Formats: sequence, structure tokens, C-alpha cells
Amino acid sequence: MPQVVKIDSNITGLAFAEEASIGFLPGEGGFAGTPEWYRLNPNSYADFGGEIVTVAPNPINPSRQRRKGVTTGLNAMGGFNQNLTFSNLSKLMQGVIFADIREKGTEAVTAVDVSGDPDLYEVASTTGFLVGSLVKGSGFTSSVNNGIHVVTAISADVSVGIVDAGLIAEASPPAAAKITVVGVQGAAGDLDVVVSGDLPVITSSVLNFTTLGIIPGQWIFIGGDIAAHSFVAAANNGFKRVRAVTANALTLDKSFLAMSAEASGSETIRIFFGDVLKNETGALIRRRSYNVERTLGAPDTDQPSQIQSEVLKGAVPSEFTLNVPSADLLSVDFAFMAIDNEQRSGVTGPKQTGVLNFPASQEYNTSSDVGRIRLSTVSSLDEAPVALFAYATEISIAINNNLQALPAIGVLGAFDVSAGTFTVSGSLTVYFANIAATQAVRTNADITLDISFIKDNAGIVFDLPFTSLGDGRLNVEIDQAITLPLTLDAASALDLGEDLDHTLCITYFNYLPEAAE
Repeated sequence: MPQVVKIDSNITGLAFAEEASIGFLPGEGGFAGTPEWYRLNPNSYADFGGEIVTVAPNPINPSRQRRKGVTTGLNAMGGFNQNLTFSNLSKLMQGVIFADIREKGTEAVTAVDVSGDPDLYEVASTTGFLVGSLVKGSGFTSSVNNGIHVVTAISADVSVGIVDAGLIAEASPPAAAKITVVGVQGAAGDLDVVVSGDLPVITSSVLNFTTLGIIPGQWIFIGGDIAAHSFVAAANNGFKRVRAVTANALTLDKSFLAMSAEASGSETIRIFFGDVLKNETGALIRRRSYNVERTLGAPDTDQPSQIQSEVLKGAVPSEFTLNVPSADLLSVDFAFMAIDNEQRSGVTGPKQTGVLNFPASQEYNTSSDVGRIRLSTVSSLDEAPVALFAYATEISIAINNNLQALPAIGVLGAFDVSAGTFTVSGSLTVYFANIAATQAVRTNADITLDISFIKDNAGIVFDLPFTSLGDGRLNVEIDQAITLPLTLDAASALDLGEDLDHTLCITYFNYLPEAAE
């Protein structure tokens, strides 16, 4: 039984699984089910494990010596940094934000039937699918079936209209095959842009916007890759933020350019939207906890499958940071507070089994994958207020749940974790061009920030609807461009309206046209 004398960091691994109740995975503690483990790809770790707390008896005695310390507590915690991709963020972010992601319609496909007209994606449920829905297929053997198609009819199966080419029959597609609603296509000439009020409005006579699952505060993308799917005026296409939703009107309060009135002709305008994750209120708040396990290699060279590991149990996400440096990869930092730490020998083996990988997607970089960064004043009269800077050198957005572990008599570690105030802050360094930003600091102006990342026809938008600015002291150095450091202190946008009672909103676009990039 030759024992190794050291283990390299490169053979370690990290995975997580959501718990059924704090400290217990599905299948443990009387809870039903089987845990789903997901692989992570950390670049580095921060204080991962359990810190034992000891107290040394110090009785009064002539020798003036203490007794050996006695274990009295355990502080379990852990953190890691990893690069950001489209697919590796949303599951853990639900834990960070204490909320469920608001997903658009998505269903596994049991067969692709092309025997009739129109072709059919066969699914168990048509909930979330409408006539006019834009659906994206994924996981199919045929690349054609993985394309974007328009739903032309709803029956027991989802019927999909053909855009460029017919679907390919797949009687038994792979288990991962599914279709997801990624937008809607309006009827010919149905969608118009009206700018007679304070903010622009997309109006419709046929399409009922309240059926699409769009909520105030989320982002949409208007237009497609051909003229027939877009407005004529370029400013009326592109990324927009939704301010209000009624049956036949979408009010927009953020746009890269000021929109103009336009009545569509024969165009079938496309609107792309995605899943939404934001900090919720009331009954919509949901705390998640996890087992987070780090494998540590095999101590016996004759037993390479006997892997050691350490597990954070009852791990609740405590902090998150989005790091946006210049000319680099985007990265995120996660930190957890846990109720216990378990160390497992090679004989026992790791807890994780059947570990799943997130769908393959490339890492975002900060040179070519940033769609927009816009810091501006909040306005209910202008959807495109002047930006407070043109270029930035670095940005970070930080979330802190202000957690507190709860110790108790008879418990080593903690029995639960309490959450404090949900705070979102940030910092950015920008190139100075005028004094607008420094004046916004001095006047305590109402500020909003959004930043988007786009790659391979998918994207993520982070939106802070209501924040204040701090710092604002110019950095002037010889032979260098003047820079301006700023801090952000975000708050609920309730002051702007009851339907904007959130501090952070993230929109995940499962599909975006080439025009978005």
C-alpha cells in the first residue's frame, strides 16, 4: 500500500449539489430524491474548509502554565474564483440572490415528426409556448433541429413553422434535446414604435405582451438579422429595458440611442427575451443551501479510485463579485458560509457521483465580448440619457448577503445561517472626459448602470436600476490619461415604481441574433 508523499493541486476538483434542507442532500436525513452534482472549474480558492476553534484552560497555578486547548467551535466556509461563461453562472446565482430564476418556456423533446405539415417538435407540455413564439432547439443530432423556428400552431404537440429549411426527423433524439422560447415574432405590420409620451412604447394590435412572461426591469433585444425582422430606424432596434408591460404596449426606459416613431409595414418584427433573475420580495424569496465538495486526490497509488475529499455542508452563498478587468477574461468570485465541514478518506470516497458539466460555452473576454457599459442618470423622460463616461479600465459588482452562522449548545459548527441585508455595491475606474460624473457624485444624483456580455449568439445583462455614486476624485499622473475612480452603492428602485422593487436584475438571453454582437 504505497502512500504518496504529496498531492498536486492540478488533480483536485470542485463540484456542488443543492440541498433538500440545510445540511442535508436529497436522500439524506429522511429527504427523498437524488442529488444533482455540477462540476465547477476554479482558478483559485479562498479559505476553503473548516477552522477549528479551541479554548485553552488557564487555571490559577504556581507554574503559570495553560492546559491543552479544547475544541469549542468550528467555522466552516469556502470560496473560489472562476472564469465566467454563459452557462456556468445561473444555478449558483439563484443561491446568491435568494430567488428562483424566472424561466421562459422550455421542454424536453421526445421526437421530431416531419410526416405532416407543419413539422412538429413533440413535447409533454406546451406551457409557455404561443403562436408566434421563437424557439431554439438544442441537443439534437441534426443541426437543423437546433436552429431558430417560429411556432405556427399549438396542439398536443408544439407545431413549428419553417423559416429556411424543414426539420429533420428524429424518432428518438438525445436525452438533452429540448426547445426553449427565446422571443416572439410579431405579425406582419403589427408592431409600431410610438414616442408621443415621455418614453417610447412598442404597440401592438394583435400581440398580447402580458402573455410573454416579460416583467418590468428586464432587458429585451429588438430586431433580427434581416430587414424583414427589424424596424427601419436603426435606433428602434437593439437592446432595450422594459419599464412597463400592458396587453398591447411595452414601455421602454433604456436604449442605446433615442428611439423614433415608426409604423411598421410588412415587417414581422422580432423581439428576443430571456430568463430573469432578480432579488425578490415577500413570498418569492427563496434561500438555497449546498454541499460543496473539493476532491483531493488518492493517497494510495495502488488505489487511484479511492479519492479523498472535503465537503462544506449547509453552505449558503455569502458573497459574490463580478470582475471586469481590461484586456482579460471575465471572472467571478463566490464565497460560502457553511454549518459544517466534513473530511472524507479515500476509502469512504467523495460524495459526488454522476457529476454533470454545464453546457459547453466559451469564456467571456473584456475586449470583444462586452456589448455595452452605460452609467447614466435615471430618467423617466429620456430613454437614452448621456453616458457619464465613454470608456472604463475596470469594473466590479459585489453582492453581500451579510450572513451570520448560528452556533448552539451541543452543536459543533452551526445549526443554521441567518441572512442580513442584501447589499449590492461596486467600483469602476473610467477615463475622465468631463465633470458630469464628479458633479453626479456631489449632487447625489440618481444613477443607473447596465453592462452586457455577448458571445456565440447568447448574452447576459446585469442591471442596477437605482444607485448612488461615491469617490469621484480625479487621478492625475504625469504622461498618463486622467482617470476617475467611482464607487456604487445600489438600492431598491422602489422610488421609481412598485414594479421596480429590486436592487439587481440579471437577464440571460439563451439566443441573440448576430446583430446583437
